[in-house]
Amino acid sequence: MKRSPLALVVVAFVVALMLYFGYHQARRNASTTPRITQSTIAPDFSLESLDGKTTHLSDFRGKAVLLNFWATWCGPCKIEMPWFVDLQNQYRAQGFQIVGVAMDDGSKEDIAKFAKDMGVNYPILIGKDSVGDAYGGVPALPQSFLITRDGKIVDKIIGLRGKAEIEDSIKKALNTRPAASQASASEKSSVAQ
Repeated sequence: MKRSPLALVVVAFVVALMLYFGYHQARRNASTTPRITQSTIAPDFSLESLDGKTTHLSDFRGKAVLLNFWATWCGPCKIEMPWFVDLQNQYRAQGFQIVGVAMDDGSKEDIAKFAKDMGVNYPILIGKDSVGDAYGGVPALPQSFLITRDGKIVDKIIGLRGKAEIEDSIKKALNTRPAASQASASEKSSVAQ
């Protein structure tokens, strides 16, 4: 079977065009995606909860938050969810709140059944790509952000980490005081001297 040189040239040209446009589209997307780093203020959002209420991240201001992007089909998400249930119980009284953002294509009913079967004891919100994009994109699941009481990101977890590592990040978020509290504490210590 002999191949035509013209056909090979056409195929090579089409592949080159696809690579060119794919590369430039990726660069364009990278330049418009926000860069989320430590000390970045966590982007606020408005998402629907499983019970139909509109929920904003800012509703949890004053609490340390673990914002978890997950999906029902995600194996590692199924591993960490029972840990999250335990950690929510353990740290709730200290002002800690887990917020799950389901990045599923499934129905709200399917997500609710999954959450119930997993014993989830924290709010689950129906995710949107725009919210994931606001957090720098969600290239892999699970992905979590630890947010301080005053809304700053102190840690970003991509993929599955051990429960102890997640707990250390929670403690870090809980132990970070809002800027106003830090200032008043330093003023008190200078007054006391």
